[in-house]
Amino acid sequence: MEKYRVLEVKESIFKNNDERAKKLREEMKERKVFLLNLMSSPGSGKTTTLSRTIQMLGNDLKIGVMEADIDSDVDAETIAKTGARVIQLHTGGMCHLDAEMTRQGVEALGTEELDLAVLENVGNLVCPAEFDTGAAKSAMILSVPEGDDKPLKYPLMFSVCDVLLVNKTDVLPYFDFDLAKCEERAKKLNPNIKVIPISAKTGEGMEEWVRWLKEQVNEWKK
Repeated sequence: MEKYRVLEVKESIFKNNDERAKKLREEMKERKVFLLNLMSSPGSGKTTTLSRTIQMLGNDLKIGVMEADIDSDVDAETIAKTGARVIQLHTGGMCHLDAEMTRQGVEALGTEELDLAVLENVGNLVCPAEFDTGAAKSAMILSVPEGDDKPLKYPLMFSVCDVLLVNKTDVLPYFDFDLAKCEERAKKLNPNIKVIPISAKTGEGMEEWVRWLKEQVNEWKK
């Protein structure tokens, strides 16, 4: 029996992505399923963070995951081990997902009995920030080795996200990374962004992230 499906999603032929995103968001609200768009650059620890998140929320929420990538199914294989419902999305060379591509993923994943659906977007800090996927909230991961200057280099990504997870805090002593300066730069772009330092490897800070996510899901279902 297959652990997960692989779906070749197609780029939307509709020009007005925002309208389609709004419609998808409304439909997910009606279904009482919270859709989270999770973004980051490659190697930030996105899949590791998501795996630990699923483990910590497993008894409280029913979770489904859409793993988006240009090719391969490595991430879906990893998530499948957590027991969460998962589907792999291949973008056919596209470096992002738009609302229509997300809809295709949602329908293939199935939202029956789900509380939370997570879209693990294609790994980069440019294209995914430009397209509304229809998610209720967007979160991004910035790892310590990437540097605290990323808000200056990729301002749009930090501007559109509701949460910034600063991952790999366990290696802070070995890198020239100023956590306070990073937060200051992010909040200058987006005063409402919530910054949570974490280590997906050790679990440090994960409780605050999981608590925030659970609150968002519960509020969405009202």
